[in-house]
Amino acid sequence: MRMLRTALTAALAVLGLMAATAQPASSSAGPSPRDRPLTVMSFNIHHGVGTDGLLNLQRVADVIKTEGVDVVGLQEVDRHWGERSDFVDQAAWLADELDMHVVYGANLDLDPLQPGQPRRQYGTAILSERPIREWDNTFLPRYEGHEQRGLLRARINVRGVWVTVYNTHLQHNDANERLEQVAAIEELMGEPSESVVLLGDLNARPDTPEIRTLVDELVDTWEEAGVGDGYTYPVEDPNARIDYVLTSEDVITRTAAVVTTDASDHLPVKADVLLPGSHVGLGN
Repeated sequence: MRMLRTALTAALAVLGLMAATAQPASSSAGPSPRDRPLTVMSFNIHHGVGTDGLLNLQRVADVIKTEGVDVVGLQEVDRHWGERSDFVDQAAWLADELDMHVVYGANLDLDPLQPGQPRRQYGTAILSERPIREWDNTFLPRYEGHEQRGLLRARINVRGVWVTVYNTHLQHNDANERLEQVAAIEELMGEPSESVVLLGDLNARPDTPEIRTLVDELVDTWEEAGVGDGYTYPVEDPNARIDYVLTSEDVITRTAAVVTTDASDHLPVKADVLLPGSHVGLGN
């Protein structure tokens, strides 16, 4: 009897050890990847001239820093352009001041006033807290006599998740031209396999055909999480929402806000979003 009890005890001990060390089959995959928070902003900086008519690029930098922005798309950025901005490379100056990475899309590119000086450029920029792995700038359709516009693209890895950020500034005085520009933007975006953020001064209100066309494919973060009218222009008496943060449908909007400042003739709009952690490991 004692021998039987001893054998039974040993068998139970072995079974207990097996149960303690057994793992559910699904646990080998590890925990689900977490979504990645990202704060993005669109800001038409009016080449650093504020509502007081004074050039002060530091005010622009202070807004970006105070708001804790990870990625910002800037419009109306001078690069050695002229006296109005002291011939400064504004994109490089802001990147240095904020310790951020930068790419620049020169939509206007003129000869220097004096031989040997840098070219005079005007366009858009993307500043990023994280390194920009790929980038390009593509001209958009332009009607005769109008300003050349472009779509600036930057591909960024946010703690293992890829996001493609676009920045643009559409024509201000021709809805038909904007519609053609929007069609070009959608063609350039194609069918992305990763998250997308489109930042820009689109020079159109939300109820216009050009914006409705864009939000057929993208999500307007203000509609998702903004409070109030979201007006961004003009600063002295805002009555139009023409500055946007749009995202692909996989991106979650947590908050959207218009930032009060006198650093430009536009108010910047920012959004706190979540990039889907399910995209970890996708891309190159």
